[in-house]
Amino acid sequence: MGEEKDFSLLEKEIKYIFRDTKLLMVALTHSSYANEKQLTRECNERIEFLGDSVLGIITAEYFYHNLAHLPEGEMTKKRAACVCEKSLFGFAKKINLGRFMLLGRGEEHTGGRNRASILADAFEAVIGAIYLDGGLENARKFVLDFIKEAAAKQLSFKDYKTELQEIIQKNPAEHLTY
Repeated sequence: MGEEKDFSLLEKEIKYIFRDTKLLMVALTHSSYANEKQLTRECNERIEFLGDSVLGIITAEYFYHNLAHLPEGEMTKKRAACVCEKSLFGFAKKINLGRFMLLGRGEEHTGGRNRASILADAFEAVIGAIYLDGGLENARKFVLDFIKEAAAKQLSFKDYKTELQEIIQKNPAEHLTY
């Protein structure tokens, strides 16, 4: 699996054709590959950072407009369920993203193509690449195909931080004994 990969199959799968395929290549380059090959180009970590934010704004906006009946706390829980690693891993598997990853030998031999954290991060990196290549509307089209379906499934997700905050709010500190 070298740098000469043909990403046209992935472009068909994601329904987006890149003008600058180097962005897609960066999105699919794991740090293990970049380090091993001593590449001058970057791995997908920075573009993943951007993709995470793009995913967040698209998801929040979708929920704001389409789940207006839900209070903020419920929208927060639903958003967390839709953008957690488990969900992103599922989205990545749906488009066979692991097949296109550029991985170092160590990651390749230890199952990196199927590792949830690697694929979830790569999925966010692809979002970032689409955003940089084609703007917010193209990123929105890509993301909403997954988010709409995930939101409709009423994903169950334990957001322990939010649950703890709710318990604390219901039980003021004056009732606590030390």
